[in-house]
Amino acid sequence: MSSKVFAAQLVQQKFRKGPAKRASLSRTSVLPGAVAHIWAKQHSGAQRAEAFVRAFLKRSMPRMSQQALEDHLQRKAVVLEYFTHRKQKEKRKKSKGLSAKQRRELRLFDIKPEQQRYSLFLPLHELWKQYIRDLCNGLKPDTQPQMIQAKLLKADLHGAIVSVTKSKCPSYVGVTGILLQETKHVFKIITKEDRLKVIPKLNCVFTVEIDGFISYIYGSKFQLRSSERSAKKFKAKGTIDL
Repeated sequence: MSSKVFAAQLVQQKFRKGPAKRASLSRTSVLPGAVAHIWAKQHSGAQRAEAFVRAFLKRSMPRMSQQALEDHLQRKAVVLEYFTHRKQKEKRKKSKGLSAKQRRELRLFDIKPEQQRYSLFLPLHELWKQYIRDLCNGLKPDTQPQMIQAKLLKADLHGAIVSVTKSKCPSYVGVTGILLQETKHVFKIITKEDRLKVIPKLNCVFTVEIDGFISYIYGSKFQLRSSERSAKKFKAKGTIDL
């Protein structure tokens, strides 16, 4: 018997002894060149491919049982032509508000002539007084005027009765009414004669009276929107010019 035939029989006997022996064989060494050559000649076509795959799996996964390897070899993947697409979440578009120019064109803040009545806004004035009383903790007689002044400078003045005491324009002096709208530069006031007056803040001094307390507002230092005033720190000054 030649050495080549003996080597082939030896390999076949070792592979028939069970998975443990084959695993030890794959862990110890790779098949010698002469034995691999004989093994390749004996298996051709599909048998050769199957034998290669089995040997490769044995070397790659020596701890796996023979049954598990058979399951891996017999497993089939089914490829379907149709597959479901993941539904993409629709991004919600943030609604953009109107610009200042668009609001002016639409006249959103204009008060209609039929609504320019002093009696119509008296309930608003009552609400404002209650709001200031709550803000100043009741407006007690022993309350410090400086504290009330500081609170009023940052408070919302819509609904307050405002009077013009000083102004470089004499026609503005003495105008009194309920404040309906406040912008950065003007006050819109409705008088008892049901007239809507637009008073600029610049070069004017206003007074606000509630429960006997009178607060002075210098319009030249007050050119802010009501939302901006709440965060601004006003400094006390001895004299302020118009």
